[in-house]
This record gives sequence, C-alpha cells and structure tokens, in this order.
Amino acid sequence: MVVTRADVARLAGTSPALVSYVLNGGPRQVAPATKARIEAAIAELGYRPNMSARSLRMNRGHALGMVIPDGANPFFAELSAVIEAAAFARGYPLFVGNAAGDEERERAYVRTFIDRRVEGLLAISSSWETGIADACEEAGMVLVALDRVIDPARCAHVMCDSVAGAEQAVAHLIGHGHREIACLSGPHVSTAEDRVQGYRNALAAAGLAEGRIVRTDFGGAAGYRALTDLMADSRRPTAIFVTSDLQAMGMLRAAYDAGLRVPDDLAVVAFDGIEYSRYTRPGLTTMVQPTRLMGETAIDLLLQQLDDHTPRPGVVNLEAVLHTRGSCGCPDEF
Repeated sequence: MVVTRADVARLAGTSPALVSYVLNGGPRQVAPATKARIEAAIAELGYRPNMSARSLRMNRGHALGMVIPDGANPFFAELSAVIEAAAFARGYPLFVGNAAGDEERERAYVRTFIDRRVEGLLAISSSWETGIADACEEAGMVLVALDRVIDPARCAHVMCDSVAGAEQAVAHLIGHGHREIACLSGPHVSTAEDRVQGYRNALAAAGLAEGRIVRTDFGGAAGYRALTDLMADSRRPTAIFVTSDLQAMGMLRAAYDAGLRVPDDLAVVAFDGIEYSRYTRPGLTTMVQPTRLMGETAIDLLLQQLDDHTPRPGVVNLEAVLHTRGSCGCPDEF
C-alpha cells in the first residue's frame, strides 16, 4: 500500500500543505510541536517522498556529483567509495568525475554536473584556481570541499588536520633518535603545504634544522624517482617524512633497489593510511586519515544545507591517527 502525504497529514492531525513544508524546508515555517507530530507520523507510516516529482518541482535531478583529482590514487578511490556508500544509504546516487590531474578536465566535470542539475557537489580540487566556488555560487548549487581548500568563506570544508598529523609523524621519527630528517612533499596544493608546515613545526619544536624538501607528484613513480635527489643532500638524511602513502611505497622500492635497509639505513613515515600501506615490506608507518568519518560528515553537511537552505561555510578539521609499522623502526605488525 502506497503511503501518501494525505495519510501523514491525517495521522498528524494537520494539513497536507504543512507536511509539504516540513519535507521541503519551506516556504513557510512550521511550529515546532506541529513539525514534531508530522515527523513522528512520517516515521510511523514509513512515508517516502516521490523524489521524481520533487526534482521536477525544484528543477533539480535527484543525484549528487563529486569531482576527484586522480581516480588512480588509492586514497581518493577509498574516499570516493565511502562517500558513494554514505550517499546511497541516504537515498542519493552519486556521480563521480575523475579530473586525472587536469584542471580543464576538472572544470568540464563541474560544468557538466551543473548542467545536469545535480542537487549538490562534493569536490577535491586539483588546484586553487579552478573557480569551483564561483561556478557553484552562480548556479545556486550547494558545494562541500574535501581534503583540499577551495574557499572556506563560501563553502563547507571537511578536512583532516594535516598540520597536526605531520607534526606527530615527524615527532615520532625524532623519538626514534633521528636528527637528519628530510621531507618528500606533493605538488602545491593545500594538503601538501599543510604537511610541510607540520614537518617544519616538529623540527623547530625539537630545535632541529630543516632537512631537504623535495616537491613532486603524489604517485608511486614520483616517490621512486625522488629518493636519489633526497639522498644527494650534503646532510644525508637518516629518515624521511613523506606526504602521501603512494609516494612512500615507491620510495620503499627505490630504497631496496639502492641497497638501503629500511629502517636501519633510512626510516620512513608517511601520511594517508590507505589499505595497501600494510602490505609493503617492511609495513609502512603512516598517519591514517579518518576516511569514513570524512565521507559521512561531508554527505551530512551537504544534505543538511539542501534541507534547510542554510550555507555552512568554514572548516571541519578531523584528526589523523598514527599507525606504526616497521618502516620507522617500530615492530612490524601486520
């Protein structure tokens, strides 16, 4: 038996119009007591709105869009999977566009999602200059940024606290007795910049000089190639803080090929906590990002804004957790 709004209204002792106002967040306010009765009736009857009709009225498609910088990177793949599951559980399909590190491709996906009238957009931007916030604001589309800064004054951000996480990672290396610590950073995006800042903060707090900082792409091949440059410093490092797991995995292979023993000759600590990090030899010590919490928080923020039409600019900072394995000198537990 199909439950209608009229059924909900009868059980709540109110009008179908007020039921509509509660479901659509307006256009009129509903008294708190009346709203509570309507919500209780919806729950009791198991009422589900006709989303096709709602989308036609709102001139929106009942779907969400997401843009990621690199679908081949396991961290972004894992985060996308979590967000897709969270959206699906809340009744929304999610369409994902892979920018593949190309700013123009990222712009094209944003335009496509706007043209297709998705209800909201989640974005991990490839750069700061893509104008995602401008495009969404002009289209009246809700935007939530993840992992990288877009514009905290205009849209909600869900981030891992990369500065604090990097400080903890480097402090852990210092705790192992290392004094010459280099840094392999990613490209000039906010996430990499924050992790470099955390690296510098930890060294300064310990009264240690900065080591060599090399910037490259986040991929494994880039990490492999970077080892030669890092080890060429006149103050040869005994440890390296790497700003992504994928880079670190490439570096571990490069160290093996160069005859370096990890962690005896070179200790490595990374940042991300992807599933594959446990399968390296030795296992990779890494700052684990709260991927599931990030994804669910981002979806909930997006849907809250769709429901109450209230922007929530700013940054939600979540905490990374250090997972120690053999690459830093801790016991190599699987």
